[in-house]
Amino acid sequence: MTIDKKEHWETVYKTKTPEQVSWTQEIPRTSLDFIASLNAEKTAKIIDIGGGDSKLVDCLLDDGYKNITVLDISKKAIDKAKARLGDRAELVNWVVSDIINFKPNTTYDIWHDRAAFHFLTTPEAINCYIELTKNAVSGFMILGTFSENGPEKCSGLAISQYSENTLEHTFKGDFSKLNCKTEDHTTPFNTTQNFVFCSFEKRNKLRT
Repeated sequence: MTIDKKEHWETVYKTKTPEQVSWTQEIPRTSLDFIASLNAEKTAKIIDIGGGDSKLVDCLLDDGYKNITVLDISKKAIDKAKARLGDRAELVNWVVSDIINFKPNTTYDIWHDRAAFHFLTTPEAINCYIELTKNAVSGFMILGTFSENGPEKCSGLAISQYSENTLEHTFKGDFSKLNCKTEDHTTPFNTTQNFVFCSFEKRNKLRT
């Protein structure tokens, strides 16, 4: 049976609170540390792929970043984030789109993706993502995926597991690996998920 991804995620965000989904983080420390390590200007164009109602955007605003985009397939997730941010939501660019259908009209200095890329499980979808990052990333990319020691499914959906080596190999044509680490994420219901995070620099970076 083919799952309608948009319908699936809209249902998740309509029916579950942050405490009922595994990916919730009160403070996304690893993501923030990776972003800080890039020493980007506060005006850098940052996009959070699959950001949902993650609090990364809150933290980036708190840190003074001024050009933030959040993309998610679920309108409900983005509506939740906007409601939480209140007036500050006006400072953020919001995009409702399946990542493989995303056609940006700009490039990004920092592309951040925690737990979206690993939901792509077919060669066609993965290649689409690779091609998208090749054209849309002008500076750096940060990816966080389930590791080879992580879950095989999330939210009832199959995922693709990665290691530091397989992530590097997947993007080696256009990106150079900077740094990688594994992390045990403790879910709100006290289970553990192992992630691998890597940062990459675009080869022959474009200046925008």
